[in-house]
Amino acid sequence: MINRRHFLTTVAVGTASAAALAACGTGTGTSAGETGSAESPVTINYTWWGNDDRAERTRKAIALFEEKNPDIKVNGNFTDFAGYWQKRATEAAGGGLPDVMQWDLSYLRDYGQRNQLLDLGTVNINTDAFEKSLLPSGQIKGKTYGIPTSTNAFAVYYDPAKLAPLGIAEPTGTWTYKEFNDFMTEVGAKSNGAIYGGGDYTSVWWMFNIWLRQNNIEAFTEDGKLGFTKDDLKKWWNTTAALRGTPAMISEERVTQLAPKSPFSSNSAATEFTWDNFMAGYLSDTGAKELKLVPPPSDDPDNLGLFLKPSMLMVASAKTKYKDAAGRFIDFMVNDPEVGQIFKTSRGVPASKTQRDGTTFEGTDKLVVDYEKSIEQYLKDAPEPPIVGFGTLEASFKRVASDLNFGKLTVDGAADAWFKEAEDLIKQNA
Repeated sequence: MINRRHFLTTVAVGTASAAALAACGTGTGTSAGETGSAESPVTINYTWWGNDDRAERTRKAIALFEEKNPDIKVNGNFTDFAGYWQKRATEAAGGGLPDVMQWDLSYLRDYGQRNQLLDLGTVNINTDAFEKSLLPSGQIKGKTYGIPTSTNAFAVYYDPAKLAPLGIAEPTGTWTYKEFNDFMTEVGAKSNGAIYGGGDYTSVWWMFNIWLRQNNIEAFTEDGKLGFTKDDLKKWWNTTAALRGTPAMISEERVTQLAPKSPFSSNSAATEFTWDNFMAGYLSDTGAKELKLVPPPSDDPDNLGLFLKPSMLMVASAKTKYKDAAGRFIDFMVNDPEVGQIFKTSRGVPASKTQRDGTTFEGTDKLVVDYEKSIEQYLKDAPEPPIVGFGTLEASFKRVASDLNFGKLTVDGAADAWFKEAEDLIKQNA
């Protein structure tokens, strides 16, 4: 189990900054060698995803890096998350991945096992200030392909102001699945359908993963196969079967109408299951004075299935011409205290204690920090990188669950459909 006493002395949470590549491929520079100089710096390309606010923070960090490292220039731009991976796939196929990239855990094994990412053990990146139990999330077969910038944890968001007029007590977070479903039902009933209890949390892969952990079931085996059965998946999707089509749970049709906002961020639902680093965005979208976080339900009060997931990682292209420059930039972005002060909680909880200690957290940032402190005793080791093709599996999980909620599939049919897709994908990548 991760020792969080020291890890959470000073922490922050947040979502990823955004960017796409201005010029894809390996870095360029006036020097033909590995190193540059202030008069003739090398240029490395850096790409990330996110919104304008996150892009502004990233550019400030880049400017700070260039100020402290005049022999290196960083060429960076951003894109949204949806388009990010299509660009990376196109670049990888053409052999031209950017020198340094912001990365998601879901895609680390896909690219790492195909020798498209640099083994970061070959460059100088200081990981002394990282929890050792977190580092395996960026490792594959003993090699380090990704360094976590930050972490986040799963939670249930709720708005106290939506519950008070209904005479519903605020949740403590110590609830079973039945008790949570009863809570959702009460919200829908007492509001006369004006607000739903929440969305269908069983359509969220990471919540399913937590439920598996609560039941001591692995999501994936060491040899890259599914670690759970079709019956496990059916049991999970049946958890909310009685709520579908009732005021307790928002319909998939309504969810589609509200997109791109979620039911919670559009003030249509009282709760939402997601990562704790969404706090700032939810406050902005909902206009709420305050939002609160509590743990997800569990039928075992001693095992909440919670863990710290790297909210993002830093990786480099295996084909970069400037390994040293790429390593120095990654080291700076994950360790420098001033970078932590720039990002606050916009990237997630800083994974490096050096960066955490150099950052002050107030207001929204502190809310997330306090939540992670409250679940410290329940946190277990971070998962290793998911299997090859996981990004596709996660997307198909959501799509099949959506068909289930639309009434296009039964629970049995949904489980059959998803398992077929999953097993076919695993065979293709074997």
